[in-house]
Amino acid sequence: MNKVQCECSHANPQGTHICESCGNPIGDKEQQEPKQLLDMKYEGSARRSQTYKKTFVDKIWNFFSSVKVGIWIIVLLLIASALGTVFPQEMYIPPTMTASEFYKDEYGVLGQLYYELGFHNLYGSWWYMILVASLGISLVIASLDRFVPLYRALKKQGVTRHESFMKRQRLFSATKTDETNLETIKERLTSRRYNVREENGNLLAEKGRFSRWGPYVNHCGLILFLFGAMLRFIPGMYVDEVLWVREGETAVIPGTEGKYYLENKEFIMEVYEKDKENEVFADAITRVGDGSVVKNFQSNVVLYERKGEIVHGAEPNLEEVKQEEIRVNEPLKFNSFSLYQVDYKLDELNKMTFSLIDKETEKSFGQITVDLLDPKSNYDLGNGYKVEISTYLPDFFFNEEGVPSTKTRIPNNPAFVFKMITPETPKGETSFVAIQQTIEPSGDNQYKMKFQGVETKNLTALTVRKDLTLWFLALGGAIFMIGVIQGMYWNHRRIWIRRSEEEILIAGHTNKNWYGLTQELKLILEGTSLTIPKDQVEKK
Repeated sequence: MNKVQCECSHANPQGTHICESCGNPIGDKEQQEPKQLLDMKYEGSARRSQTYKKTFVDKIWNFFSSVKVGIWIIVLLLIASALGTVFPQEMYIPPTMTASEFYKDEYGVLGQLYYELGFHNLYGSWWYMILVASLGISLVIASLDRFVPLYRALKKQGVTRHESFMKRQRLFSATKTDETNLETIKERLTSRRYNVREENGNLLAEKGRFSRWGPYVNHCGLILFLFGAMLRFIPGMYVDEVLWVREGETAVIPGTEGKYYLENKEFIMEVYEKDKENEVFADAITRVGDGSVVKNFQSNVVLYERKGEIVHGAEPNLEEVKQEEIRVNEPLKFNSFSLYQVDYKLDELNKMTFSLIDKETEKSFGQITVDLLDPKSNYDLGNGYKVEISTYLPDFFFNEEGVPSTKTRIPNNPAFVFKMITPETPKGETSFVAIQQTIEPSGDNQYKMKFQGVETKNLTALTVRKDLTLWFLALGGAIFMIGVIQGMYWNHRRIWIRRSEEEILIAGHTNKNWYGLTQELKLILEGTSLTIPKDQVEKK
């Protein structure tokens, strides 16, 4: 790196506008406009983005170091994030429907367009991740591009400043006097918590330098926060799933890679009853209806851990870990996972029983019990009597074309097309059976399927939550707030006093609150022969 030699013999990095040691304006712009106040934003230090612009790496660095680029990335992220909230994301749609069907059925053409453009899984899309990563890169490069030269310039600043530097500060005064009252001023500065340095009768008083690092602390917090947000898309770092389990059933817990299972032993729901509750609540219970207000719903569960290797098709070897009662806000916790009680469904159809009977004699030739979640295709009743399920529609309805179809895979309104095979009808007879509805083809059947009974089960809905990124988000947020406080409530103030031939030059600089520094200078110089610095911006 080429060096720029100042008249004070200090070698400055190429691109420096103000000498790091004495403050002499050595930049072309500063020398061409000798009466203009100095730009002290970065102490006139050499920023890489303003110095090197030739190579490909330089162009990438300069692009991401631009504040305008960072702002545009934030704007694009805000717009993209807003688009993701127009309709529910894919993770929140019912698991019984495909994403394309859901958006088209619920929101029409706009929903279909939303799905086609990929907004249904926006926050996990590759282009959204690129935007988040670009913001992180912009924060890192912009911070390094400014922090490193600023830190170096403040660390190397000298006490004795060039006369031109003094005169081109915003607060400046010159006093022709031999009396400096230096010791009195030093005492006053020290009492006001200034760090005072003296050199050849000249003074540099400084305080609050750490406030200059506030924006960079902000950036560190944001970078850590963005890193935590991106970690959520790494498998095993973040899980937020819904697990539905029927009473008496055991299901694998999502996000555990088949290691943990949960058995729903019993689901309990309690309601407020007028006769059993305090009189204070009697009117409220009467108003909404007795037995309509849920008092408590809970799942009595057993947590199992799978032992051995996973063998597909084989029953897992489960070992009980613990039993728990899961209520609202009282989750089951294990191995960084938490299972929260969030919803339930009472009396879901589970099994239906039918009899094959002769329509004239009402004689029964046997019964079949259909598991609505996993129905068999054939049922042998013996003696040549068989029943086949040709078609099963768990959630039956007639579509726009009048054809029987199913909305979901959940048995909310089951319907069947039975084929009844008997010794008298070896080719079989067909019958369409739904709840309170039986449709037979043209011509009378000799046999029919008669509904006998139904078995229901309660379902519990549990949110499976695991979040190993929370500490990154919390720490990033805390660091960000520290940076906000650091940069907002403190000021970096500097006061220079220099003896120049028969004059005493005084200059002051702060990164904000110029009025406060002006008032402080009045108190420090009160009772001395030195002139209080005036604001040269106001003078203009």
